[in-house]
Amino acid sequence: MGQVAKDLQLLKTLHRTRQQVFKNDARALEAARIKINEEFKNNKSETSPKKIQELMKIGSDVELFLRTRVIQSIHTDHNTLKLVPRKDLLIENVPYCDALIQKQ
Repeated sequence: MGQVAKDLQLLKTLHRTRQQVFKNDARALEAARIKINEEFKNNKSETSPKKIQELMKIGSDVELFLRTRVIQSIHTDHNTLKLVPRKDLLIENVPYCDALIQKQ
Protein backbone atom coordinates (compact mmCIF):
# COMPACT_ATOMS: atom_id res chain seq x y z
CA MET A 1 0.00 0.00 0.00
CA GLY A 2 1.46 3.37 -1.00
CA GLN A 3 1.92 6.26 1.41
CA VAL A 4 -0.97 8.25 -0.04
CA ALA A 5 -3.29 5.27 0.44
CA LYS A 6 -2.11 4.90 4.05
CA ASP A 7 -2.67 8.60 4.66
CA LEU A 8 -6.20 8.43 3.25
CA GLN A 9 -6.97 5.30 5.27
CA LEU A 10 -5.88 7.01 8.49
CA LEU A 11 -7.89 10.13 7.60
CA LYS A 12 -11.01 8.01 6.99
CA THR A 13 -10.47 6.05 10.20
CA LEU A 14 -10.10 9.23 12.24
CA HIS A 15 -13.32 10.63 10.77
CA ARG A 16 -15.25 7.40 11.42
CA THR A 17 -14.01 7.37 15.00
CA ARG A 18 -14.91 11.06 15.38
CA GLN A 19 -18.46 10.30 14.23
CA GLN A 20 -18.84 7.50 16.78
CA VAL A 21 -17.19 9.26 19.73
CA PHE A 22 -19.00 12.59 19.32
CA LYS A 23 -22.32 11.24 18.04
CA ASN A 24 -25.20 13.73 18.47
CA ASP A 25 -22.83 16.54 19.53
CA ALA A 26 -22.72 18.89 16.54
CA ARG A 27 -20.21 21.28 18.10
CA ALA A 28 -17.71 18.54 19.03
CA LEU A 29 -18.18 16.80 15.67
CA GLU A 30 -17.41 20.01 13.79
CA ALA A 31 -14.43 20.94 16.00
CA ALA A 32 -12.92 17.47 15.58
CA ARG A 33 -13.55 17.54 11.81
CA ILE A 34 -11.77 20.87 11.49
CA LYS A 35 -8.82 19.76 13.63
CA ILE A 36 -8.34 16.46 11.77
CA ASN A 37 -8.49 18.13 8.35
CA GLU A 38 -6.23 20.97 9.50
CA GLU A 39 -3.52 18.59 10.73
CA PHE A 40 -3.54 16.64 7.46
CA LYS A 41 -3.55 19.85 5.39
CA ASN A 42 -0.68 21.37 7.39
CA ASN A 43 1.49 18.31 6.79
CA LYS A 44 0.51 17.39 3.22
CA SER A 45 3.79 18.61 1.74
CA GLU A 46 5.97 16.63 4.18
CA THR A 47 8.51 14.51 2.27
CA SER A 48 10.72 13.08 5.03
CA PRO A 49 9.86 9.38 5.45
CA LYS A 50 10.87 9.56 9.13
CA LYS A 51 8.63 12.58 9.79
CA ILE A 52 5.74 11.01 7.85
CA GLN A 53 6.07 7.84 9.92
CA GLU A 54 6.08 9.92 13.10
CA LEU A 55 2.95 11.83 12.00
CA MET A 56 1.18 8.58 11.09
CA LYS A 57 1.99 7.19 14.55
CA ILE A 58 0.60 10.31 16.20
CA GLY A 59 -2.59 10.03 14.11
CA SER A 60 -2.99 6.35 15.00
CA ASP A 61 -2.42 7.12 18.69
CA VAL A 62 -5.04 9.89 18.58
CA GLU A 63 -7.56 7.55 16.95
CA LEU A 64 -6.92 4.87 19.59
CA PHE A 65 -7.21 7.41 22.40
CA LEU A 66 -10.50 8.79 21.08
CA ARG A 67 -11.93 5.31 20.54
CA THR A 68 -10.91 3.85 23.90
CA ARG A 69 -10.68 6.75 26.37
CA VAL A 70 -13.17 9.49 25.46
CA ILE A 71 -16.68 9.31 26.84
CA GLN A 72 -19.55 11.71 26.26
CA SER A 73 -21.44 13.37 29.04
CA ILE A 74 -24.62 15.44 29.11
CA HIS A 75 -25.39 18.23 31.57
CA THR A 76 -28.66 17.16 33.20
CA ASP A 77 -28.80 20.07 35.65
CA HIS A 78 -26.57 22.59 37.38
CA ASN A 79 -24.24 20.09 39.12
CA THR A 80 -24.93 16.80 37.36
CA LEU A 81 -23.49 15.07 34.32
CA LYS A 82 -24.94 11.93 32.77
CA LEU A 83 -22.30 9.70 31.18
CA VAL A 84 -23.12 8.22 27.78
CA PRO A 85 -20.71 5.29 27.33
CA ARG A 86 -20.44 3.59 23.98
CA LYS A 87 -20.98 -0.14 24.04
CA ASP A 88 -17.39 -0.86 22.93
CA LEU A 89 -16.06 1.01 25.99
CA LEU A 90 -17.85 -1.33 28.35
CA ILE A 91 -16.39 -4.54 26.93
CA GLU A 92 -13.07 -4.34 28.77
CA ASN A 93 -14.55 -3.49 32.16
CA VAL A 94 -13.72 -5.93 34.93
CA PRO A 95 -16.30 -6.33 37.70
CA TYR A 96 -15.22 -4.79 40.97
CA CYS A 97 -14.53 -7.21 43.81
CA ASP A 98 -14.00 -5.78 47.27
CA ALA A 99 -13.14 -9.13 48.86
CA LEU A 100 -9.57 -9.26 50.09
CA ILE A 101 -7.31 -11.79 48.42
CA GLN A 102 -4.90 -13.31 50.88
CA LYS A 103 -1.43 -14.27 49.74
CA GLN A 104 -0.23 -17.66 50.84
